[in-house]
Amino acid sequence: MAFFNHLARRSFAQSAAMANAIKNVTVIGSGLMGSGIAQVAAQTGHNVTMVDIDPVAVEKAQKRIGASIARVAKKKFGEGDDAAKFMNESMSHLKTSTDAVASVESADLVVEAIVENLKVKKELFSKLDGAAPAHTIFASNTSSIPIAKIAEATSRLDRFGGLHFFNPVPVMKLLEVVRIPETSDGTYEAMKGWGKAMGKVTVECKDTPGFIVNRLLVPYMFEAVRLVERGEASPRDVDTAMKLGAGHPMGPFELMDYVGLDTGKFIIDGWHADYPDEEIFKPSPMLEKLVADGKLGVKSGEGFYSYKK
Repeated sequence: MAFFNHLARRSFAQSAAMANAIKNVTVIGSGLMGSGIAQVAAQTGHNVTMVDIDPVAVEKAQKRIGASIARVAKKKFGEGDDAAKFMNESMSHLKTSTDAVASVESADLVVEAIVENLKVKKELFSKLDGAAPAHTIFASNTSSIPIAKIAEATSRLDRFGGLHFFNPVPVMKLLEVVRIPETSDGTYEAMKGWGKAMGKVTVECKDTPGFIVNRLLVPYMFEAVRLVERGEASPRDVDTAMKLGAGHPMGPFELMDYVGLDTGKFIIDGWHADYPDEEIFKPSPMLEKLVADGKLGVKSGEGFYSYKK
């Protein structure tokens, strides 16, 4: 019994050491997700390098992060010296780069938050695999592509997983920590520990389509569309029913417009390709037409609803 207790203590110590070792973080991508992850990491004392191939994009993201941290500082500390100290310390932990390969040479963790394209992600990780130290953990922030498919491009399957944040990252508390069969316990514990150090509530999930939240949320939204396609209710009435009857802050059609109809189509198309016999993953003719017409939701000014002034 003492022997097994010793092994358990040693395993816990190894996991804790890996979690504590994540000090230098490279975030690939400076969009809303990438910059949000970089901001929270910098705020929590991690040394962060945010990378984007576009120098203009990375400069804009850095300014956006500065403005966001200033708001956080004001909310936490008001206008005094403590706010200025928090702001300066947070920004001192953040640097930017346009060279992804060079940025991972001293990284403990690499978080990818680029375009949802499997080929592009695999090409990126293949390049990074040869440049990053052996101990470096690789993670993708993908919301819909199987982690295992991305990890195939590397030689570190045991040090590969998913870290799925939610938008806006500085506000949303949840972090889905995704593991493939090869992900080691030490890697998983390190990712989970880092998430907690970022102030997030972590949940574990295996590498299933959409993980937890999107696996439930996307079929729910598409079932709402099918209900309207069958002529059983209007989008407005469905949204009202779900807000007042289920207590949801947004109805499914409002949510789809906010997320982007092209994003919803991309997710369901990918799942349908991987699981063609799953009825719940069937594409929607109504959504297909809206996207084809350029009606993508809030960002285009029109989707299921009009947002034009």
